[in-house]
Parts: sequence; structure tokens; C-alpha cells
Amino acid sequence: MKWGLTIVCLSFVCLSECAPPTCYSRALSLSKEVMTLLDKIHTYHRTKTCARDLPTIFLDVHNSCITTKLRDFLYVVLNHPSPYCRERPRIVLLKRKIQNLYSIITRICYRDLVFFTDDCEAIDTGHSRPHFAEDRLQLLQEER
Repeated sequence: MKWGLTIVCLSFVCLSECAPPTCYSRALSLSKEVMTLLDKIHTYHRTKTCARDLPTIFLDVHNSCITTKLRDFLYVVLNHPSPYCRERPRIVLLKRKIQNLYSIITRICYRDLVFFTDDCEAIDTGHSRPHFAEDRLQLLQEER
């Protein structure tokens, strides 16, 4: 009886510390899931050939270009040239995750997400250009 009460108390403490996911945390975790799944698709022998037709994408939920890039990527996944690839379980899962992420960003969390950059090239290459806004502000203040 004592062990049962202890387990109930511990599980209550663990559950009470959990918070429901916010739009931001869900978008962030789903983007990481998509990137992990894409990595698996690129390395798995049954889907490696399918990955050749997919464009390169590096998801960043802080980049305002993510909506258009996700929409374009989803179009490619939905209209993959190979029927074999369209039916692969990992590709189907990728399609669902991208649809969910796109829906979260454009509908559910609309206006809740804050974009820090609009570097569309960073989503294509994975390399973002440096942001010099603070340095420019400092230069403008020094010129006065």
C-alpha cells in the first residue's frame, strides 16, 4: 500500500510539471521531426532514390520564408514523379508532417510566431547571412 501511494504521488508530481505545448514549441518540435525524417529518407536504401527528386530544405521557424518554402516543398512531395515513391511509408509520413507544420504556421499559430529573419536563401542552403542591424544602428548613432 505504501509503494502504491508513493508511485501515485510521484506520477502526480511529474504530470503537474508538464505544460501543454504552445504553438511555438509545437512548430519547433515538428520542424525538427521533419528534418530528422528527411535525413532518414536521404540515407535509407529504399527511399534514397526518392530523395533525389526532393529539393534541399533547412527548416527554421524563425525565418519568415518558411511558409512559402514549405508550401513549395509540400507541392513537390505531393506530386512526386514516381508513384512508387509517393506510396513509401516514410514519404507518406513526411507529407503528413509537412502538412501539419504548414497548417500550424499558417492557420493555428498565425500571428503567434515571431520571425527574426527573412533570409530565404538560408532555408535552401542552411547558411544564414550575418545580421548587421545592431552594428548599423551603432554606426548611425556614432555619426550624430
